[in-house]
Amino acid sequence: MPFALFLLGVAVFAQGTSEFMLAGLVPDIAGDLGVSVPMAGALTSAFAVGMVVGAPLMAVLGRRWSRRGALLGFLVAFLGVHVVGAVTDSFGVLLATRVVGALANAGFLAVALVTAVDMVEPRAKGRATSTLLGGVTLACVVGVPAGALLGQLWGWRSAFWAVALVSVPAMVAVARSVPRGATDSGRPALRSELRALHSPRLQVTLLLGILVNGATFCTFTYLAPLVTEVTELDGGWVPVVLALFGAGSFVGVGAAGRFADRRPGVVLAGGGGALCLGWGALALGAGTPAVALGLVFVQGALSFGVGSTLISQVLYAAPGAPTLGGGFATAAFNVGAALGPWLGGTAIGAGLGYRSPLWVSAVLVALSLGVAGLAAAGPGGRRHRDAGSGRGRASSSA
Repeated sequence: MPFALFLLGVAVFAQGTSEFMLAGLVPDIAGDLGVSVPMAGALTSAFAVGMVVGAPLMAVLGRRWSRRGALLGFLVAFLGVHVVGAVTDSFGVLLATRVVGALANAGFLAVALVTAVDMVEPRAKGRATSTLLGGVTLACVVGVPAGALLGQLWGWRSAFWAVALVSVPAMVAVARSVPRGATDSGRPALRSELRALHSPRLQVTLLLGILVNGATFCTFTYLAPLVTEVTELDGGWVPVVLALFGAGSFVGVGAAGRFADRRPGVVLAGGGGALCLGWGALALGAGTPAVALGLVFVQGALSFGVGSTLISQVLYAAPGAPTLGGGFATAAFNVGAALGPWLGGTAIGAGLGYRSPLWVSAVLVALSLGVAGLAAAGPGGRRHRDAGSGRGRASSSA
């Protein structure tokens, strides 16, 4: 993989830390700003909504700029809103900064995905995607637990300041890694890309991404209260649990990257089934610390292994929409990231307890398996079932 691709991952690390770190800060934010835990959890949904709206719009906007200029502009905006979020005493303002920050993140990721796959040969889209998303998993391993630890030591605002500071070297990395003149001027016309998005195979893959990522964020957002209220560990264990989930995600993305281009159907079908069973097992075993800790690692690996493979399959399924394909992949996965916390918060608010998001996650993955099975049994399903091995086709099974 080109070294410049790893440098793009530095920026993705900063943004991934911001997106995921609220999992360890939700209770503190709720107490400090005088809102309920489910309402504070809505900050994650707000970020996801901004990503959903911003990904396709920013992808279109990014076509007009050089890639280097677009990436740097999005990073400057991302840094600025984190400074505002760190100093505000208003939950409404904090909510607004999450939306604006998500727009900037969406724009960056949409352009970065296009840049990443153009750095490698056509048959290596899965590896390029997994390398870029390594920044996200590193955020889970290092950034999110560090944010939770900072929140416990110096308050949740210190985590926002830390993200702003990490964004500075990310800007330097982007300025040095992306050629000044790189643009999307040679790509298909916008109208042509929009027509390419009508592919049923692409739409099924996007729906699977929504469901699988929804399951991931449904549980991940409420890991902190699960650890303290159900597993009955003290607050000092929250960063450890988040680090375990992050370490699992790092392993999962790395492993999936080795097979996503050659055998995506195996990764998605096997990983999806294990993921569904794992959420149910964690719901049943969350009261036992050893079981909970082990399954958190496993679920992190499965969630991100399946999720990153689905992203690469979106890119394979949209060869006629190289710019908007990345934008809509980002949007679809963040529809799930908005839906998941909302469903989990609704279950908690209904008095079903802190185990309930785990059961919701299991149901969402089960739905994805059902959708994938129906798609595979339908017209054209057999032709695409195990595609993607460098021939430009995408699997529609999970």
